[in-house]
Amino acid sequence: MRTARRLVLLGAVVTAALGGCSPAPAASGPAAPGPVASTAPVVPTSVSTAAAPTTAAPATTPAPPTPAPPAAAPIVLLDPGHNGRNSQDLAAINKPVSDGRGGTKPCNSTGTATNAGYPEHAFTFDVATRVRQKLVAAGVRVVMTRPDDNGVGPCVDVRGRAAARAGAAVAVSIHADGSAAGNSGFHVAYSDPPLNAVQAGPAHVLGTAVRDAMRTGGFRVSDYIGRDGLSPRRDLAGLSLATVPTVLVECANMRNAAEAALVSSAAGRQRYADAIAAGILAFLRTR
Repeated sequence: MRTARRLVLLGAVVTAALGGCSPAPAASGPAAPGPVASTAPVVPTSVSTAAAPTTAAPATTPAPPTPAPPAAAPIVLLDPGHNGRNSQDLAAINKPVSDGRGGTKPCNSTGTATNAGYPEHAFTFDVATRVRQKLVAAGVRVVMTRPDDNGVGPCVDVRGRAAARAGAAVAVSIHADGSAAGNSGFHVAYSDPPLNAVQAGPAHVLGTAVRDAMRTGGFRVSDYIGRDGLSPRRDLAGLSLATVPTVLVECANMRNAAEAALVSSAAGRQRYADAIAAGILAFLRTR
């Protein structure tokens, strides 16, 4: 759209998200559904308030206060995968929900972790927060599917519908994989076969933009899944339910020693955030 192109020239741009990954090496955990989180300090309307775990939660980067962008700025939905207390409520995260293709799948999962124990849920929230900061600085309004890393859920069907509910122009789900130690690289997943015109066209353009930005950021494409950094998926509810351009980024294989070191460092997470934000902004410039 020409109006969106004018917003980009003013420095206003947007992003989107949804998805799922390999199971964690530790005990799996549940997640209760919870709708979309709001902008700035994001606040979802339905997240479990189970008692805090006895072990200390991994440190994550908090989202600092930022000036609200203009109301006319585009909206990007960011979906940091999983959640910090999913393992505290297995009944909730194992509850069957719509998979977007006529079947069901579990509400959520605990995600994976490095062999040293750094969890995917902490990685995804930290990276999403950093992406949010980059986008807001560029004049984009950002909505996140969860406000912190201390809750349960939301379910994957809620995440999949969140972008449309928020009026977002794009959605990006942020994850990390848990594959065999010898596998490495990132991949960007999109819904295939497509269930609507957005999934058939714009989602591919978004996926390519994010893939290209990841490459420019120095990340290697996956050597074990997908092709040339892109991966068609029919099994991810967040992608199947999407009605706005949506992709899921598996940033790295957390079981690979070199990539585990990268995702576990603040500098590494900033590199991932810079690349994802750049891909989103590049896509917005085409609108």
